[in-house]
Order: sequence, then structure tokens, then C-alpha cells
Amino acid sequence: MKRILLVLALGGVAIGTIAASPYTAFTDRRVKALSAERIDELRTGKGAGYALAAELNGYPGPRHVIDLADRLDLTEEQKTTAQKLFDEMRAEAVPLGTALVEAETDLESLFRSGRVTEALLVQKTTEIGSLDARLRATHLKYHLAMKDALSPPQIALYDRLRGYSGRGDNRHGGGGGHQHRH
Repeated sequence: MKRILLVLALGGVAIGTIAASPYTAFTDRRVKALSAERIDELRTGKGAGYALAAELNGYPGPRHVIDLADRLDLTEEQKTTAQKLFDEMRAEAVPLGTALVEAETDLESLFRSGRVTEALLVQKTTEIGSLDARLRATHLKYHLAMKDALSPPQIALYDRLRGYSGRGDNRHGGGGGHQHRH
């Protein structure tokens, strides 16, 4: 009998110490899979982490190049190029990000309404995956183009100013984008 009570008592302690789900905070989100900050990033064309492979490997982003223009000693032509690349990137990224938020909202609605089927699930997640891939490629290609407009010393300075010096393998392919590795 003592053994049974001990097991029950320990069981009660274990049940009493179960932590809340890490998803509890997500229950009030309009779109459960996206935070308000992420939705804002997607709808405004912000990088949202899509270009980290480029950013952290010597391929500067147009937005940050613009922000650091004076410290990078950009020429007028480089400033114009950076602004043009940023504007083009944003013009492509905003509609894609908005469509991604809408697709996630649709998926959320399917589950919320109980109308989700396997066919609709596959259709919607395929759409979301495609939009996500296109958005990432958009951000990455503008980092690639930005590198072509900068000199190797400017890229090295950019990395230092952004706090990347000494990180990663720092093989930047000679900078300037004209010595692409294949």
C-alpha cells in the first residue's frame, strides 16, 4: 500500500510540474505560424533572414550598403546602384511577401474552419513553399548584384562595420563579384 501511495504521490508531482507548451503564446496570433514582426517583415520587403547565406559570406545587402554609404566611401555611381538595387528588390519582395502572408492566412483559415483536407493541405503548403523559395531567391540575388558594385576593400570594410570580421571562412571570392567561383 505504501508503494502505491508513493507512486501516486510521485505521479501527482510529475503532473503538477508539467510545463506549458512553448506554443501557448501563439494562440492569440491572427496567423499562428507567423509573428506580427514576421508579417511586417514580409509585407514591407525586409530581409527577414532570407539572405544570411549571402550576408555572412561577403555579399553585402543593398539596404545596409545604403546605410553605410559614407563609411564605405561609396562613389555617386555606387550610391545610385545601391539605391536602384534596393528599390528593385523591394518591388519584387513586397508582393511575394504579401502573397506568402495571404497563403499562410488561407492555411490558417482552413484549419480554423475545419475545412482542411489532405488535398487542400498539399496545395496550400506547396504554394507557401514556392513563394518562400522565390522570396529567398529574390533577396539573395540582390546581395549578389550588390557585391558586383563594390570593391574588395569596400566589402572587407562592410564586413568589419557589420561585425562579421573573423567569422566564418571569410573566403569572399576576391570581392567585387568579378571572380565568381564555380
